[in-house]
Amino acid sequence: MNLVEFLLLLIVAGICGSVAQSMVGSAYAGCLVSIALGFIGVLLGTWLALALGLPELFRIEIGGRSFPIIWSIIGAALFSAALGLFTRPRVVGV
Repeated sequence: MNLVEFLLLLIVAGICGSVAQSMVGSAYAGCLVSIALGFIGVLLGTWLALALGLPELFRIEIGGRSFPIIWSIIGAALFSAALGLFTRPRVVGV
């Protein structure tokens, strides 16, 4: 995997994490958190799909590796929702 493929993988993970955060209605931080959330979503979503016997719905190949987009978004949304249950809501400006 070269540098361009790695950067592309980071961009895709960031987009998936951002979409998941917007679905749940939370925004914890910036780009790095969205990227981390995208990778956590891949792990959680793929595990969930394998446990339930579901196929990969939409995946892309980056650097010879498969990145399941839909399961990344679903896993990241579940993780973000669970994280939202255990954290206090932040009050912004008043």
